[in-house]
Amino acid sequence: MKISHRSDQGCKVRVEDEDDLWALSQVIQPGVIVKMFGHRRDQTTGNRDGVRAKEAERKAMWLTILTESTEYAAFSDALRVTGIIIEADFDRGSHHTHSIEERSEVELLWEDKMPLEDVELLQRAANEGAKARVLMAVVESDEIILFEVTGNGLREGTTFTMRGGGKRHGDSSSARTSFFAEAAKESLLVLRPEMPLLLCGPGSARETFADAIRKNGHKGSIRTVATSIGGRAAANEIFREGLADDLLGEHTLTRQTKLIEQAFAHMSTDGVVAYGGLEILEAAEQGAIETLLILARLLRDPVEQCVDRAWSDVAALVLESGGEIEQTSEEHDAGLQLAGIGGAVALLRWKIE
Repeated sequence: MKISHRSDQGCKVRVEDEDDLWALSQVIQPGVIVKMFGHRRDQTTGNRDGVRAKEAERKAMWLTILTESTEYAAFSDALRVTGIIIEADFDRGSHHTHSIEERSEVELLWEDKMPLEDVELLQRAANEGAKARVLMAVVESDEIILFEVTGNGLREGTTFTMRGGGKRHGDSSSARTSFFAEAAKESLLVLRPEMPLLLCGPGSARETFADAIRKNGHKGSIRTVATSIGGRAAANEIFREGLADDLLGEHTLTRQTKLIEQAFAHMSTDGVVAYGGLEILEAAEQGAIETLLILARLLRDPVEQCVDRAWSDVAALVLESGGEIEQTSEEHDAGLQLAGIGGAVALLRWKIE
């Protein structure tokens, strides 16, 4: 994300990566003013010629809407923002939907002041920039699962299975060779030339699959990493243990997974961690929080509270004391773990007694 202008009341941004859409989907809440270039049909240009109505002309213009609702599905390539037109060449007072996509330029304004948590989330997206997406394949002798690693989630794709081919038939070697060859051809359909390929899993099957990928014409980077287990758990092991940080170390997903694992480790040893609203609030008021890990949606939920304070107030206390806020999604397993303990946990500078 590129921030071209920012004031106390809002900012202008350019979407440079699909991951930026997730950040925008969090900060664009009902009541936020969204301005961007769009198209509307000018009904004054339509008329009737005989018995046939001529279609109204579509005109391009800057449209400013007051947000009423948003629509965004994880890993999608567009964020839809619907609201009332408050500024345009015509049709003021009508409903309009902005479709924000990669390369869109958008201006966001708040009625009063841009919330600190929104400033922090957008600035982090801008600082990190667009990260290269990685195709990860968890490879076992009879199953291959494809995942696309994005900045804020792990998208599961195709699963290839032998369906008993090598186990039931005598010539298991031939069946497995055909299985890997076919899976390699299918995988290349979703593997873009510039996208790194990470192969992981137990045993040596991943090396066999790497050979099949190369034989089918892939010239790009292939990295193989051994894991102790297969399936989706292998992908989580990669992030948790940092087994491929040369490829994934800068991704938000990797950082958040490590922080959440660190928090759970401290929880198991009664270490420097706070969880539960009462403990987190006390730590925030004492300035003891080094990093607050919190679900982004929880931070903006007007109903949810940390004891008797809004979570946004707690986040402000953390930032004022020099701590950091890590706003996570629930599109990866570590985020789901965080949701399972209430949606927030704090890593501390010192232990609260």
